[in-house]
Amino acid sequence: MKNFSFTFVLFLVLTSFGSCKDDVLPKPNAFLALNYSAPEYTPYGSEDCPYEFMKNTRAVVRYKSDCSAILEYPDMDGALYLTYRNVDGNIKQLLTDAQKLTYEHVIKADNIVEEKYINPEHKVYGMFYDVAGNAASQSQFYVTDSTSYFITGSIYFNVTPNYDSILPAAAYLKTDIRHLMESLRWKK
Repeated sequence: MKNFSFTFVLFLVLTSFGSCKDDVLPKPNAFLALNYSAPEYTPYGSEDCPYEFMKNTRAVVRYKSDCSAILEYPDMDGALYLTYRNVDGNIKQLLTDAQKLTYEHVIKADNIVEEKYINPEHKVYGMFYDVAGNAASQSQFYVTDSTSYFITGSIYFNVTPNYDSILPAAAYLKTDIRHLMESLRWKK
């Protein structure tokens, strides 16, 4: 009888462990861990355009005829779009348009944080917008000298917005935007 009860208990134990294989447990979502090397910057500007800045060596720059530019980041499948405008008594309208463009993302954004940028020594004034959430653009900015030049910029990735999955690349490009703003100089 002893042998029977031991065998029965062993059967129950093995059966209970074997039944765990049938239980379905949800697995947490996982995202690709993206790590990027420290950025290296080099001076950049077009002879025909009234501004220059420090460019990340990872970025490939394409200028348009109106001095707007696209800084493409092929390894991130994203780009920083710069739009250049002359200020011709229309600074109020340019500022309104830049702010309106940013706040169009409020529908999908969880939060938009504004950071002022002021560099009186080089006459560069602007605003950096940090956009959190599944918005189409995670960062936007504008800079101006308030009398002659105005530049807006936006980050876009060539994927459907998923904030968690693009967060490392977006954070990396935010650093580039800040560096671009700090290094931007108007040509005289």
